[in-house]
Amino acid sequence: MAEPVKVRRLTDQEGQQLQRIVRRGSTSSVRYRRAMMLLASAGGNRVPVIAQLVQADEDTVRDVIHRFNEIGLACLDPRWAGGRPRLISTDDEDFVVRTATTRPTRLGRPFTRWSIHKLLAYLRKVHGRVIRISREALRRLLARRSITFQRTKTWKESSDPERDAKLDRIEHVLEHFPDRTFAFDEFGPLGIRPTGGSCWATEGWPGRLPATYHRTHGVTYFHGCYSIGDATLWGVNRRRKGTLNTLAALRSIRAARPDGGPVYVILDNLSAHNGRKILRWAKSNNVHLCFTPTNASWANPIEAHFGPLRQFILANSSHPNHTVQTRALHAYLRWRNANARHPDALTTQRKERARIRSEKGLRWGGRALTTAA
Repeated sequence: MAEPVKVRRLTDQEGQQLQRIVRRGSTSSVRYRRAMMLLASAGGNRVPVIAQLVQADEDTVRDVIHRFNEIGLACLDPRWAGGRPRLISTDDEDFVVRTATTRPTRLGRPFTRWSIHKLLAYLRKVHGRVIRISREALRRLLARRSITFQRTKTWKESSDPERDAKLDRIEHVLEHFPDRTFAFDEFGPLGIRPTGGSCWATEGWPGRLPATYHRTHGVTYFHGCYSIGDATLWGVNRRRKGTLNTLAALRSIRAARPDGGPVYVILDNLSAHNGRKILRWAKSNNVHLCFTPTNASWANPIEAHFGPLRQFILANSSHPNHTVQTRALHAYLRWRNANARHPDALTTQRKERARIRSEKGLRWGGRALTTAA
């Protein structure tokens, strides 16, 4: 006849621990009932009596006693595996992530991006490997691996062979001569048409702007000058871009520092900015032109200050003609120069700077990249 199932002889520490759990209770009902089984078996009770005591099946009591005899008090906290066994391995998960982040056209599929359904269909029929995963499990797997559905972005990489040298020069004058450094660029074209925007209004009753079908006013360009040291912005509206208009703006910058000392002007490579007439005038008037690299006009500090003009002058506007539009523009410039540190102006400048001063996700003028030694 087989010997009755019972726990081995308890150590003093095990007995005290089981007694403490039974007397004081436990936050886990499973832990409490298992402690009762073990303590009752240690007290000489047989399996049928213990099963009746804890209202459990006799086989369950036997399994707990056998488990205690193998691993001790660790059996009080069973590690159950919830759900069915995994159908994919860690290697399969890595394959899913690599597939999701690869353009479908490279894998022979006639579309430019994956949807969950298309990706799932591909994984189930991929040659040499079959991934058995549900749509919800696939979504959770991608989320767990930080793979999310995002908008793609475009950029135009500078092809200027002197790109780094030009950026270094701009950084140098901004750091060492801020009081004598200015930025110039054109903002536009500025047309006469109602422009949508945003404003405060009663819920469900947004502001309305009239529609236009005939636009006969033409366009203008704001020729803006920005002083780095003074944080002031000024300029005039012109009908077109050109060498004479650029020269007029440079003369206004030279007049802002009438002491005859060197003046540094940051501007882009537009043909109207680097003509022979402008270069001769700049050389004779001690004006040093710092050109931004080709396709890198984001390096011009004035670009960030055109964002507030777009948001506070053009958006949500319906100017009847260029005269009214110009008056509104200059009224804003007067307010802006008197409130250069206004939170609204700073917020829009930061947004515009984040939009235009990015290249391949790395912001120029920010924290330097650290390279491994």
